[in-house]
Amino acid sequence: MPITIESLSYSYIQPSGEKTDALKDVSCSIEDGDFVGIMGHTGCGKTTLVRLIAGLLSPTGGQIRVNGLDIHAKGYNRSILRQTIGVVFQYPEVQLFETTVEKDVAFGLKYSGLSRRDLNGRVEWALETMGFEFEKIRSQSPLALSGGEKRRVSIAGVLATKPKILLFDEPIAGLDPYGRQSFLHFMTRMNQAGTTIVMVSHNLEALCEHTKHLLLLDSGRLIDSGETKEVFVRLHQMNSGAFGRTKSQKIVSLLSDRHMVLPSDIVTYDDLLNALKKKLTGGALA
Repeated sequence: MPITIESLSYSYIQPSGEKTDALKDVSCSIEDGDFVGIMGHTGCGKTTLVRLIAGLLSPTGGQIRVNGLDIHAKGYNRSILRQTIGVVFQYPEVQLFETTVEKDVAFGLKYSGLSRRDLNGRVEWALETMGFEFEKIRSQSPLALSGGEKRRVSIAGVLATKPKILLFDEPIAGLDPYGRQSFLHFMTRMNQAGTTIVMVSHNLEALCEHTKHLLLLDSGRLIDSGETKEVFVRLHQMNSGAFGRTKSQKIVSLLSDRHMVLPSDIVTYDDLLNALKKKLTGGALA
């Protein structure tokens, strides 16, 4: 289900009475099966964009169409959107509240119309997808789990509805390195299975290594978009450090200062490794 965003704007009035433009005239599209990153400084409009796509906010201008339908049009069936899009906000574990893990994951299926057997199967699938042993975890209190386990349970609750589109707002914030890698690999597997992923993150390595396309926001405006590597290369070529550089790009700059010149389109770790192998072996990568 493609997402088409046209001239999207969102404004709100602050307590002081001052009008603030959170998003200004944003247009882009997200195709079926894409893995899109949203990047930009704090306050640039990333979370606002996610909330608008999820239908949690109404735009003050422009349109969002999911599968060709304007999700904010009068008469649009909002239940279609809830079945299509799943949202995981930063620190989703704070939303856990049921007495058992099984009940918490099943909560979003309360009005799904599924039979008891199908509902139980969906909950079991979601928990096992997140790396749990169903029989071992089902009766435990979600509030007694570790931080990482709580996050995985809360995400299992979203997965249980089997959305075709998953929106993540800073999903790896606060996770240790192992937790970050595990979660990023999970998202990659979901994307490879056909789920469209949209991820907001400040983590440049996560964005450059895992996303296919990138949206770059600044002060509420979309200032660049395209294939992830191409966006990072353009930022590098502009000598713009305002949005940061990947670790591999920083290493390329350091090596250049020491008279080892490598290609300017290096963005990821694999790019760097392949370029170094080629440089040090005289072009032979064997």
